Amino acid sequence: MRVRMASEKDIRRINELLEQVALIHHKGRPDLFKYGQRKYTDDQLREILHDRNRPVLAAVDENDCLQGYAFCIFQQHLNHNILTDIRTLYIDDLCVDEKMRGMHVGKSLYDAVLEFAKEQGCYNVTLNVWSCNESAMKFYENCGLKPQKVGMEIILDGDA
Repeated sequence: MRVRMASEKDIRRINELLEQVALIHHKGRPDLFKYGQRKYTDDQLREILHDRNRPVLAAVDENDCLQGYAFCIFQQHLNHNILTDIRTLYIDDLCVDEKMRGMHVGKSLYDAVLEFAKEQGCYNVTLNVWSCNESAMKFYENCGLKPQKVGMEIILDGDA
């Protein structure tokens, strides 16, 4: 397994993994996530793959077939009233093909994200994870991530 930057030739496989992620989210929160949808259209994917501020890393096998991805976004708050101007690499989405989970593809991909962030002069790497995705939460905790902030909600269904 090696990690490289994703390209347009990976769109078909990215779409397959996007569908896997969407299903995990739908099963965990069907009130929020539609069934059978993808996060991006092909046109949106092409745009992202050419955007230097939104790097996508691809974990590929010996046949150069994508087995996992990490969609990232550079973030920086220049001249903000209260936040410092550190540069952050935000992991917007990280997925490993369900057939490859447990084979350290995710760890290789995550480690490559960390190395890439260091090379790019980032102060930190951040991400959000849905609390209904317990396996992802455990994975990130095992990678050493700690909560930075916590999003909370109350559902207003009349019984709250």
